[in-house]
Amino acid sequence: MPALAPWATELVDWYESGAASQFVIFGNVYDRMLVPCGAPQQSARLGTLRDFLLDVLMPRFDVVLSYDLGNGIRIEKGGQVFSTWPNLKENPQLPKAPRAAIETLTHYFRYCANLARLNQSPVQIGCFINGADLLAPAVQGAADYDLGAMITLIRDWANDSLLARHSLATFLIAENLNDLHPLIVHNPRTARIKVPLPSPAEMSQACALMAPDYPDVLGGSTADLESTAQQLAGATLGAVESMLKARQHARQKLALADLVRLKKQIVERDCAGLIEFIESRRTLDDLYGLAKVKAWLRQDIALWNNNDTAALPKGYLICGPVGTGKTFLVECLAGEARVPVVKMKNFRDKWVGSTEGNLEKIFRLLEALGRCYVFVDEADQALGRREGGSSDSGISGRIYSMIAEQMGSSASRGRIVWILASSRPDLIEVDLKRPGRVDVKIPLFPTATPDESRALIDTLCRLRGLSIAADKLAELQSLMPLLLNPGAAETLAVKVYRQVRTSSQDPADALRACLADYQSPVPRDVMQFQIDLAAKEASDREFVPASFWNADR
Repeated sequence: MPALAPWATELVDWYESGAASQFVIFGNVYDRMLVPCGAPQQSARLGTLRDFLLDVLMPRFDVVLSYDLGNGIRIEKGGQVFSTWPNLKENPQLPKAPRAAIETLTHYFRYCANLARLNQSPVQIGCFINGADLLAPAVQGAADYDLGAMITLIRDWANDSLLARHSLATFLIAENLNDLHPLIVHNPRTARIKVPLPSPAEMSQACALMAPDYPDVLGGSTADLESTAQQLAGATLGAVESMLKARQHARQKLALADLVRLKKQIVERDCAGLIEFIESRRTLDDLYGLAKVKAWLRQDIALWNNNDTAALPKGYLICGPVGTGKTFLVECLAGEARVPVVKMKNFRDKWVGSTEGNLEKIFRLLEALGRCYVFVDEADQALGRREGGSSDSGISGRIYSMIAEQMGSSASRGRIVWILASSRPDLIEVDLKRPGRVDVKIPLFPTATPDESRALIDTLCRLRGLSIAADKLAELQSLMPLLLNPGAAETLAVKVYRQVRTSSQDPADALRACLADYQSPVPRDVMQFQIDLAAKEASDREFVPASFWNADR
């Protein structure tokens, strides 16, 4: 039989060593997966987690049972052995209601364990609970005695000495660990097994298995299949299979040029809007000014491309007043580096436990993508607080803890680079922006002199096809506003363009009129406050123009 996946090998080691007989299996549990066959003509096939448990992990078990809220108790294997249970003859209809079903399963487990203790026909039993998080959710609030009774019995499957000595293996299946009741998750006799998204090697093997069924889509050499698999890293096998079916129906070959777009669609759909990929044709050349910043970023990209990760930062903090182009800088970095940039969207949810579950999904994706940037906009609002308030049921504190652990992971250096953006970096927890999580802090500033404002406006006008002679621009020097950020400058350029197009006005005259009416969209005191914050956060003095550097910093 082919080698098992690492998560399955870990599970087998726990069971065979006697260290655990109950397993919480979480992560990518509802996807298609490679099921080893052991047959000479085919080493593996695509199946479900149920197929894997039955055919690979429990082929020698005498009885295998399953339960979920929709189907109730099902006999997956060993119906004849199970039918000899005396209780079944008295009550042939197996219960479907949760508490009654768990009590029935526990009764059967103890019956078989007692028979084995008396040396009478020992029965090796396996049982898996699908949707365990629906059966025992991570709820908070008033006491629920039925839920408490079920959790007690489920914990007994691992803790009760009679059952622990018996050949019993139980599997509790949930997509997100945070959705399952903590009394089960944190039971010391229960092992937690994480099923990751398919690795590039697993994706390659799956594509090879599917190729004969989709000849018009995957027809090509082995090298083509491996390249396709590498490009699809981060997607689920189920989503890839659905995409292949649709394209086979349309007789559309899967070209490498299509893969970036298709992967973006697949992953964003799988993550249900929790993330999006930032696609950009811009490069750092499109960024106005910031010579020191661009040089630093290009050095980091070169280190990454050369796999020299020892000096590579684990994260960047981009800070500065509103409108200074923080998101634009990320777009330029994405186009320059040609590395996936994942933007975390609104992962917060009003339901208890859902926010933590959403973060679990995002982290699974990041682990599968390989190299990527993770962009968190408005980081001061998104990343939570160490001390979560009572008004949010502690969600903010749990978010902070999960993200801090993920950002600080030593295994992520050289694979994941975090990018936090905020105009209020003082509101981000100090631990989240310390070295080891955020190593480089890049401040962005508005213009400091009339010359800088004039050059910025001229650049944005030229991008719109408006050419203003240098001498006429010089005449407008006295009207040039200070502390002009790129957002406000772009609004000015659009206004000038509009007046030229609607009134056939000369661009210089239109600019003069717009400058005469200009009013900063950000109050000066707010702008100055945010400038001071950005200057204080800078990790390198060269990033800060001399006019904004505070000698008392």
